[in-house]
Amino acid sequence: MQPISTSQDLQFDLKSLFQRQADNAPIIAQTTSRQRLEKIARLKNYLLDDGNFNRLAEAMHKDFRKPPFEVWATEIGVAKSNIEYIAQNLHHWMQDKTADGSIALLGTHSYVRYEPLGVCLIISPWNYPVNLAISALVYGIAAGNCIVLKPSELAAHTAGFIAEMISTLFPPEEIAVVLGDAEVSKALLELPFNHIHFTGSPAVGKYVMGAAAKHLATVTLELGGKSPVIVDETADLATQTEKIVWGKHMNNGQTCIAPDYVVVHESLKDRFITYYKQAVERMYNPSGEGIQQSPHLARVINSRHFSRIRQLVEDAIEKGARVEVGGQFDATDLFIAPTLLSNVSEDMDIMQEEVFGPVLPLVSYKTREEAIQIIRRRPKPLSFYISSRSNDNINYFVGHSSAGTTCINDFMLNFSNQNLPFGGVNNSGIGKSQGHHGFISFSNERSIIRRYGLKKALKVLYPPFNATKMRLLRIFYKMA
Repeated sequence: MQPISTSQDLQFDLKSLFQRQADNAPIIAQTTSRQRLEKIARLKNYLLDDGNFNRLAEAMHKDFRKPPFEVWATEIGVAKSNIEYIAQNLHHWMQDKTADGSIALLGTHSYVRYEPLGVCLIISPWNYPVNLAISALVYGIAAGNCIVLKPSELAAHTAGFIAEMISTLFPPEEIAVVLGDAEVSKALLELPFNHIHFTGSPAVGKYVMGAAAKHLATVTLELGGKSPVIVDETADLATQTEKIVWGKHMNNGQTCIAPDYVVVHESLKDRFITYYKQAVERMYNPSGEGIQQSPHLARVINSRHFSRIRQLVEDAIEKGARVEVGGQFDATDLFIAPTLLSNVSEDMDIMQEEVFGPVLPLVSYKTREEAIQIIRRRPKPLSFYISSRSNDNINYFVGHSSAGTTCINDFMLNFSNQNLPFGGVNNSGIGKSQGHHGFISFSNERSIIRRYGLKKALKVLYPPFNATKMRLLRIFYKMA
């Protein structure tokens, strides 16, 4: 479905689509696990088709020169894993779950039924345009909802691929893709969706939450923020630095769970810089032809984000930061070399704003208390990484911090285990997704209690009250 020209026509068109899905939602709510899995299998088969994958890889290369390997590893592979996990578990998830009751509920049966929320809106981002759109979509389908998907216009070629795929596989009254810019997103947010799943920045997340509040819609907000890395004095420095380079520069740093800044023990600072430079050269310049020629490094999504990142670096340098690795910019190619900045201070913009690009600020520390204070000066992050071989330090860092996810001695695994909830906390997100948590986020957990016996026993609760009833009531609650 393509947006149309005038604001009035756009509103009418979107309202019509929403109403079609609202009318269809009660029918979709009655679908069985087998029917829902069949829908999800359509998506899997489409994405795994070689011809479709090649078209997708071409689209993502046009959008921001994403390497085909990363298209498979971080887009198709993740969506495939979620689909297969749902296939293994959906029948069990959909079953009513018996709940224990106290003696006060003697003669009753308590259980939870999982019912669809209804018509859901998914607003997905540009940085992982297939992964984050389809992974949310399949959980919405698994829960039995009708869904409107709004992919980001910044990855326009990939959004077009998604729109074509969905229109090929599903009728619009069940699942529809709406293309367009921020005006379209705002128009969608004016509609009374039952649930909104948004992935993006905290600033836009606040707007989405405000719009949802007008209709008392539930929300899942997958945001981001400044995800820190602590490298303590016991870390396996060579190995951990290489992992940091990989995690930071995957997708050219445009990842919500990417390391945003690194806090390194002062005794390791110089060696960390050396290892960082060596790892960048090894990964992105093995032939010595220059990193800009590397086919393994994506590009910044557009000129606006390019300028924003460059301004962060320029502000840091003006305030005393030093470029240790990289620092090259080419606006015509939207190329920013993998960059490491040292001598970074709190007054720099790069320590206040999420970088979301291939630039890593480095801060050194003397004591673990100081390291934690550096992290606490910022809102709670989506991800927190710890590089350490000391169980005492690891326990201290985990116990004195708060984050949506934490990964110890590795990077970017936060999205890999469907048995774990994924999501942020406060500024970095609201609600959890992935695995059973993804199913729950698109479901209403409806509590049901059914009375089977002891009808007369309840009359002790009825007026008129007297001393005997009071004694019985006290005995009853003492036993409960």
